[in-house]
Amino acid sequence: MNRIRTIFVDGYNVINQWDELKKLKDENLEDARDKLVEMLQEYAAYKGCSIFVVFDAHLVPGSIEKNEKSGKINIVFTKEGETADCFIERSIYQYLKSGAVAVVTSDYLEQRITLQMGGIRITPNEFLHELKAVENVITEKSKISYSQRKNTLEEFINKDILEKLERMRRNL
Repeated sequence: MNRIRTIFVDGYNVINQWDELKKLKDENLEDARDKLVEMLQEYAAYKGCSIFVVFDAHLVPGSIEKNEKSGKINIVFTKEGETADCFIERSIYQYLKSGAVAVVTSDYLEQRITLQMGGIRITPNEFLHELKAVENVITEKSKISYSQRKNTLEEFINKDILEKLERMRRNL
């Protein structure tokens, strides 16, 4: 199977499936959206893939499609009358040409359509597990690189002072 190059995330579907985001949504929907995007940033950077987080705005009268970019994350608010599912379905073919495409949703019909179009379906819980695994790998790598690093005096002291100390050492 090709490495996944593009991931489409049904934003509100995922927010309603992940406990942390669901609780946050009950307090402030915008904070929940921001937290989701933040969680996806590290994943996208580590995996080297592009992620589209698609939010339904189809019930907002007069809304037009709005696209924002934050690192490797594309944030899409659909236009009036268009659901996140419709946007994702419309986009899958275009991105399949450049590599494997995955869709993160718990919507069974959307999962079936994704598979029929040649994409990969991922449930929100599977994706959360994958996100946490990547987070753990990054944490472990940073711990290892930090512990292997030697903290020498040369790294923290001015070069002139270091030279004076070296002259003093040699004169003893």
